Amino acid sequence: MERRPNILLTGTPGVGKTTLGKELAGRTGFTYINVGELAKEGNLYEGYDEEYSCPILDEDRVVDELDDKMSEGGIIVDYHGCDFFPERWFHIVFVLRTDNSILYDRLENRSYSGKKLEDNIQCEIFQTIYEEAMESYQEEIVHQLPSNIPEDLERNLDQIVQWIERWMKDNN
Repeated sequence: MERRPNILLTGTPGVGKTTLGKELAGRTGFTYINVGELAKEGNLYEGYDEEYSCPILDEDRVVDELDDKMSEGGIIVDYHGCDFFPERWFHIVFVLRTDNSILYDRLENRSYSGKKLEDNIQCEIFQTIYEEAMESYQEEIVHQLPSNIPEDLERNLDQIVQWIERWMKDNN
């Protein structure tokens, strides 16, 4: 059985993780897992955040739920946080980045407003997710990708597919 790498797609909400992840899964045959959807399906929550009007993820239960699957390889994980996943899970981490004005419009279109909208824009401005990834994983496996226009999506897909092909050649 050929070994296949696991990939983490992370970044602020609205940067295009889900679009990229689904496209990438389609091109590679890898399994795509959206942690938000997984949590919803399995009710993997530990409460509700009134301030942001959203459930609070039970990170330990998410890790328990995914651990066996991750050991199989060929998994693309999509989530806006990354510091609770075991480091051993991922062979490469891509942090998607979007210009603030574009991100603002995307989040407004998702009906984000007030504090939730402002805090997510601040998160992008201060590179919060990128820094979290750099602290959680070996620096050489963490890469930033621009995600502003459709051409970025195509470029990112091509780049990641090339990386996968190289990884599989080197590790099989």
